Amino acid sequence: MSAAPPKRRAILAVYDKTGIVELARGLHDLGWELVGTGGTARTVAEAGLPITQVADLTGSPEMLGGRVKTLHPKIHGGILYRRGLAEDEAEVLQYEVPAIDLVAGNLYPFVETVTKGVSSLGAALEEIDIGGPTMIRASAKNHPWVLPIIDPSDYDSVLAMLRSAKGDPSGVDAPTRRRLAAKAFQHVAHYDTAIAEYL
Repeated sequence: MSAAPPKRRAILAVYDKTGIVELARGLHDLGWELVGTGGTARTVAEAGLPITQVADLTGSPEMLGGRVKTLHPKIHGGILYRRGLAEDEAEVLQYEVPAIDLVAGNLYPFVETVTKGVSSLGAALEEIDIGGPTMIRASAKNHPWVLPIIDPSDYDSVLAMLRSAKGDPSGVDAPTRRRLAAKAFQHVAHYDTAIAEYL
């Protein structure tokens, strides 16, 4: 009797929800587990797809008015551990850290947000996302094993590669992974630059 294939897991946390339901459906059809934050989880659930809230995966509630949601070892350990490295594999097993194989995330346009009636520095600071850029950077850093997708225009091509590989993320080739990682770092760089210019 052959062993069951390993469970694949994606975190979906997007400001721009273009195509996110189609991505979620494609991943679900390939047997992936979906994990989501806030509005993304609601959008996917309303489309009739099963999705786990981040708090249910981590066992920790959102706190500090939503400032702390994804900043947790079960999220970042799952994204950052190096597959096949004995020390990392032992630690994720010891601490029961679930593997995360794909992060679909993008950030709201900070300048547009703060120019729509944000009247104080304090209010503007509350508009700065911390967990989102951190997940995007983590997945881009670990792109040899984790797929970082920030642009909805990449959903179809990534899904096509995954379908060809029967859901196995190793079916997405190294040049594609590197291109996705570069786009992810560029996305966060633009975001941080907008904040710096505002300040």
